[in-house]
Amino acid sequence: MITRVIDRNFANMRLDRFLRQAFPNEPLSTFFAILRKKKVRVNGVHAKAPQILLEGDTVDIYENFKSVPAGDSITPTKKSWGTSPEFADRNFVKENLVIALEKEDFVVLDKPSGIASQPGTGTRKGESLVEMLWQWGKDQQLDFKPTLAHRLDEETSGLIIAALHGDTLRDLTRLLREHKIQKTYIALIKGNLKKDAGTINASLERTDSKAGSKMKAGSESGKKSVTHYVVQQHLNGYDLVKVNLETGRMHQIRAHFESIGHPLLGDTRYGDFELNREFKKEFGLKRLFLHSTRLEFDWQGKRIIVDSALPKELRDVVKALKKK
Repeated sequence: MITRVIDRNFANMRLDRFLRQAFPNEPLSTFFAILRKKKVRVNGVHAKAPQILLEGDTVDIYENFKSVPAGDSITPTKKSWGTSPEFADRNFVKENLVIALEKEDFVVLDKPSGIASQPGTGTRKGESLVEMLWQWGKDQQLDFKPTLAHRLDEETSGLIIAALHGDTLRDLTRLLREHKIQKTYIALIKGNLKKDAGTINASLERTDSKAGSKMKAGSESGKKSVTHYVVQQHLNGYDLVKVNLETGRMHQIRAHFESIGHPLLGDTRYGDFELNREFKKEFGLKRLFLHSTRLEFDWQGKRIIVDSALPKELRDVVKALKKK
């Protein structure tokens, strides 16, 4: 028999999902079989797949798993760190993983531009934010793989939240879904807006091609997307704007401003390519001018506010434009 005690990382999780995550090296057919044969009990009572587990529950499995060593019948449940000895080079982590705020339940990271949020095609192994976060978590001996609650585009810099516990991840996901985490960005756009404050309310629909994914604004079949902005500075034919998202679609800020004729500077997907080349040559701008500058939300009765200043390469562009 195998016994596991449910901790906060697995609390409020379905039994079948718990089995998959707690024993990742076992085939799904094994879980189907033991549930069907009533070989799983929770607090002494036969349990079914949909049952929601609570912190402190005892799960008894009347079966031996090949992945569980003999003598390991009773132990606190931990999420698997996998078989890879390292997720990222520690020197790379030291140089690129910036923690803006660390709490018991979560960390807020300050992501550099050029770092992908997650591993994938075109991203070197060990150089995504997720892999650096996992390496940090492993070195900190956490019992849960730190998990990003949302994403930032690779070209975007700034603040992003990662959960350090399973229940925290579920709570943060709920807050994001209910639009209770206020995310503020700073962007530099082409041209001057007619109003110093306004809202872009245009649906966005994802389109995929060999060149990559883009969002099309104004499509009848698109999803509701709302962006609020306030002009911070007028800069000789350009506007520095503060942006708040009411919704969180892929490329939302970039697609919305492009749709009203004011694309972001340095945007290689939605921008003015000729103007991007001019800015690279004259001001050394080699990246998207978009920065996640503030996160604000309530957590356990306290207001959490985290700020991140514009990176130097973006501040330098603003200074140069002021001198023109």
